[in-house]
Order: sequence, then structure tokens, then C-alpha cells
Amino acid sequence: MRQIIIDTETTGLEPELGHRIIEIAGVELVNRRLTGNDFHRYLNPERDSESAALEVHGLTTEFLRDKPKFPEIAAEFLEFVSGAELVIHNSAFDVAFLNRELDLAGLKPVTEYCAEVVDTLRMARELHPGKRNALDALCERYQIDNSARTLHGALLDARLLGEVYLAMTRGQESLIMEVEIAFAAADVGDSSQADLELVVLRASDEELAAHGARLADIDKASRGKCVWLTLGPA
Repeated sequence: MRQIIIDTETTGLEPELGHRIIEIAGVELVNRRLTGNDFHRYLNPERDSESAALEVHGLTTEFLRDKPKFPEIAAEFLEFVSGAELVIHNSAFDVAFLNRELDLAGLKPVTEYCAEVVDTLRMARELHPGKRNALDALCERYQIDNSARTLHGALLDARLLGEVYLAMTRGQESLIMEVEIAFAAADVGDSSQADLELVVLRASDEELAAHGARLADIDKASRGKCVWLTLGPA
């Protein structure tokens, strides 16, 4: 699976009031591995940033003045994200800005080009209800070094979010690895052993009880979304 971790910096908070993207970055994951194939551009928004936004990202009008405008990099950006699953923290914000920029360039919404959009803020709120789930808080929770994040920057934030996303979904990675190992073992199995008797070790009552308790914990943490409980007995 190909995924792109996306982050943007903007002149303000509301695209409908004319605020624009000034920095955009994408970090590529393929089969849950960082590839090093990143996309990163600074953009000339043709307007000043609000003072509050400038304090967050530190990208001045003077610095951005000679940078390309979004339509100049739009085709390159869409080629980079095409067909991929986008992973974004508070996706509604970034998607609204991306769609505004694409519309101004005479292009379709970003969801027309990518497979799906995953919101890591929503994921974090489901995993950690009632706790702080901003990027810095998640880095602290998952012991990810964010000491270089003195200001917000799209590329650094996308890389940090990539690590956070992998940490939040590590259980899925383990399951995928187990399935891959099982298939690999089946592929290299010696067909001459097909007649050997299969030894089945049944779980004890104590093991079954521990398994049931574990599923109950997962079901509670996922708010009733534990797939194994919906499958019923084999």
C-alpha cells in the first residue's frame, strides 16, 4: 500500500477568506516503510500572513516572494499523490486549503486524485479519549523526538506525523506481518510432507479466558469495533 503523509502551512486559518498555502510537504510510505521519496515546496501566496500564523511558521512575505505559485507546482503535486492514501492530522483543515488552491488552478478536489484520506486526529481521539492529541502531545506519548520542532514546518511535521501514524497503527503492522509469514511458510512448504498428520494443540480454559479478556479490552478501547468479536466462533 502506498500512503502519503501530508502537511501544509498557511497564511491564516480560513481559505474562504482568501488565506493561502505557503508550504506543502508529503512523505511517502510504501507497505509501512518510509521510502525517502518526499515532496516539499514553499509557495508564494501573493498576500501576507496573519501575525498569529507568522508566529507559528515564521515564513515571511520576503522569504516567499520568489517562490513558485501553487498552479506552477500543482501538476507535480498531483502526480506525487495520485492513487495514494493520504494521511493528514486534522484532515478537514488541510483538505479545505488544498481544494481551494486546486479550484483556483482550475483543477478537481484532491479526493478525486487519491484513494482515501485518513485523519490521524480522529484516530488519536478514538485511541486516547479525553487526552491532548496535538502532534507534540502524540510525539511525547509515543516517545518520538520532536526537539527540532521550534516552529511549525510542513516537511518536519509530515515526517513526525509519519512516525506517529506508524506508532498508532503498530498492532495492524504485527497482524500484517503474521499473515505474510504464514503465506511465506505455505509457499516454501515441502509438498512431500502433505501426508503428515497435523498436530493440533487446543487452547486451555485458562488461555481461552485470557484471550476473551484481551478481546474485551480491545473492544472497549475501540468503542465496540473489535472485529474478532463480530466474527463469532470458528
